[in-house]
Amino acid sequence: MTTGPETTMRTSPPTTGDLLERLRARRWRLTPQRRVVAEVLRGEHVHFTAEEVRRRAVAVMPEISQATVYNTLNDLVAMGELRVVSLERGPLRYDPNIEPHDHLRCVSCGRLVDVDVAGKDRLVLGEADRHGFAVLGVDLTFRGVCPACREPRRQAHRARRRGAPAADPGADRAVPGSPTPPA
Repeated sequence: MTTGPETTMRTSPPTTGDLLERLRARRWRLTPQRRVVAEVLRGEHVHFTAEEVRRRAVAVMPEISQATVYNTLNDLVAMGELRVVSLERGPLRYDPNIEPHDHLRCVSCGRLVDVDVAGKDRLVLGEADRHGFAVLGVDLTFRGVCPACREPRRQAHRARRRGAPAADPGADRAVPGSPTPPA
């Protein structure tokens, strides 16, 4: 699916089956708890925080401990089977898609999706701009507003144009995690 002239949304990132297959190929001991953590990381565009992984794992296996979930995530990162995604705000997220890719993040709700960036291989950082660094890679995160968040903004805009008050006057300015202004 094309999201712009230079970005395409990834339609088939590695699935949990792929992660489990990779773990089996490594002969990693798949305890029931580790399997649950791997299964929680299934699906397309999965970018859960450690707390989200823990909550979902507990829903499947109530006796799983927080330490086991966190240790499993750390082990998978150390093995290169999970990527850590660090955004400018909020907790770290874990991405089972270890293929080269970048991200598109909704600035309103925080939704994060995998994207392939056309022309990324042509990005060059000049010698003077490297300041002696050995460049190891580039991670890009595009920011925007997803369709689900954009629709309430459109409705509020239409209501203002008609002179009618918007259902939620702050809906077009809301940022997740920010305090709600007093009424």
